[in-house]
Amino acid sequence: MKVHVTDLREGDRLSNDIFNPYGLNVLSEGTLLHSQEINKLLQHQIDYVFIEQRIEATSHAQPPGSLPEQVNKIYQEATRQCAALFDEARLMGRVDTESVEASFAPLAATVQQHRDVVSMLLQLNTKDDYTYQHSVQVGMLSYYLATWMGLDEAKALVAGKAGFLHDIGKCLIENAILNKPGKLTEAEFAEIKKHPQYGYNIIRESFTDEALAIPALQHHERLDGSGYPAGLRGEAITKVSRIVAIADIYSAMISSRVYQKSRDLLFVLQELHRLSFGQLDPHAVQCFIRHMIPNFIGKQVELASGRKGIIVMTNPNDYFRPLIQLADGFLDLSHHPEETIISLRMD
Repeated sequence: MKVHVTDLREGDRLSNDIFNPYGLNVLSEGTLLHSQEINKLLQHQIDYVFIEQRIEATSHAQPPGSLPEQVNKIYQEATRQCAALFDEARLMGRVDTESVEASFAPLAATVQQHRDVVSMLLQLNTKDDYTYQHSVQVGMLSYYLATWMGLDEAKALVAGKAGFLHDIGKCLIENAILNKPGKLTEAEFAEIKKHPQYGYNIIRESFTDEALAIPALQHHERLDGSGYPAGLRGEAITKVSRIVAIADIYSAMISSRVYQKSRDLLFVLQELHRLSFGQLDPHAVQCFIRHMIPNFIGKQVELASGRKGIIVMTNPNDYFRPLIQLADGFLDLSHHPEETIISLRMD
């Protein structure tokens, strides 16, 4: 069946090879389409493609855009096991290495299969058990970012597990401080700033590989020396620690907590972009944004002018000024600096 590129759905499969106007093969017959492949077609100015006949959803199928039940089960189980690891660390000063592996391995396998990272995290995210869900999300995002940056599978798994364990030191911080609904006092913030060292000690007591422990110690360090606990600069902060720092900030900002509302998703990426000029690893941030932005194709946006539309194509030269389809045509934000996106809906 022939469909316009903007009408493609995730899961559609190409029934023939796709070539751009210059004769370059863009995608091959049989390719399963996800947001990144659809974005590639748009970038090559391809209007129509032929796909295999769609199998329409039955009454028992998942609603469009919803997560498979198994993904949700694995996420919830990882959150439960994370809570158990925090309890074990608080009581014993260490965690069982096999329990960590059993908690993270199914999560990594799920991450490999699910491409729409943005929608997945939003659908899984709730206000309950923030500390544990945050740890699971940072593990997932760290694994994603490590693979996007070209790390091999073994190193990506180390990054993922390091992200999963990065906040384990918070098990030794009082819940009254962790969950305080207002601004922390200087004394309370001083206590919070101890959790990287606590986490490092717990992980070093548990694993022979220090690579898993260093990100717990360094995930609040910043390249310009403005972070804590040691005020490290530049190359003194390891690559995995830099990856975990980005995942940590992204997860925290998209999450709803008692004392904080989740931020608009484009705002979060723009904030990471801003922080990449001095505080966060610029290469890693650019890689993260480049891979996250295609997930927004097909999502609804509201513009500062009040108009509403759908993102149909990203702009590789300015990720935050995509091509928008409006009711009366298309608007290329890269050519309209007076117009901006003020909100984005993922449902």
